[in-house]
Amino acid sequence: MIIRFGLIGCGFISKRHIKAIADCRQAELSAVSDLKEDRMQEAIADFKKHAGDNREVSAYLNYQEMLQNENIDVIVITTISSLHAKMTIEALNANKHVILEKPMALSIEEANEIIALSAVKQKKVMVCHQLRFLPLLSKMKEVIASGKIGAPYYAIASIRINRSAHYYETAPWRGTWKHDGGMLLNQGIHLVDLMQWFLGDAEKVSGEILQKNKSKETEDAALGIVTFKNGARGIIEANVISQPNNIGYALSVFGEKGTLSVEGPSLSKVSRWHINGEIMEIEKLEQFSRAADEQLAMYENFICSLGEKNAELLLSEIEGKKALEIIFAMYQSALTNQSVQLPMKEFSTVNMLKEERD
Repeated sequence: MIIRFGLIGCGFISKRHIKAIADCRQAELSAVSDLKEDRMQEAIADFKKHAGDNREVSAYLNYQEMLQNENIDVIVITTISSLHAKMTIEALNANKHVILEKPMALSIEEANEIIALSAVKQKKVMVCHQLRFLPLLSKMKEVIASGKIGAPYYAIASIRINRSAHYYETAPWRGTWKHDGGMLLNQGIHLVDLMQWFLGDAEKVSGEILQKNKSKETEDAALGIVTFKNGARGIIEANVISQPNNIGYALSVFGEKGTLSVEGPSLSKVSRWHINGEIMEIEKLEQFSRAADEQLAMYENFICSLGEKNAELLLSEIEGKKALEIIFAMYQSALTNQSVQLPMKEFSTVNMLKEERD
């Protein structure tokens, strides 16, 4: 079974998707779409180089024309954040499956519409939280779920990175509530997703944000406390103002019988792996994780979910909403100075605009 993909948005992030499609034996890139002809041609050339053949790939300046191509099975969306939900809804209405870059939406209402429409159309939507497929993080999930560390008490997700003024200046949509959605949604969401994947569904969130860079609208730092249904707590601390450059990412889980802590750009280094009564060969686990291709594994999981009746899609639209909602609750809490109960009935990142608050 060959699954044919059409990709919308040929910017930087699309390169990882193109390589994964080229490396996947059951995948084929049939078309690309972008507002710039040169970027489409570069994407096509990139795919052919990785795939090692010269199969024809169509180029569409108008993505809506591509959606009408009946030979395409799956639409991959790698555009700016504010277009994610709109394009996903259009693709579902065109009876396509969807692979969607994070964040899946900039409002609760859009996320709920995607979930409902996916069910009606019986089409899959996968949200790209590919770190779940790293062997080290999969092992953490397995250990926690098996009860080896006992009851999880709390977790800490730390994002300490730097985004310069130049980063925001090169793309005017960045740093805006309407089109970008904020630092947590773009740089912090992967760790928030992992935290809730490890600890389960959240029920209450408190948050505060700090905004010092007045050349943009969105937050520079955020602090949050999450209460999970199992009684565990989560602490989120994130910033894009670490000087002079990135410190990095870290995620730790503290339980009754053990402590698991990982760090590094891809969370592939173990800083603590203690399980009472068990010895783990940490170096082998780290090497295995660093050698893994989580993007390819994500695509293989998606394709498997299409072809096998009982195959689980690890990153469904329902799963994708969970981290999104925790972050929205942090933003809402920062606005109201009150904790927020989940599920949220409504929220949009444009609520964060000053003119919306006044």
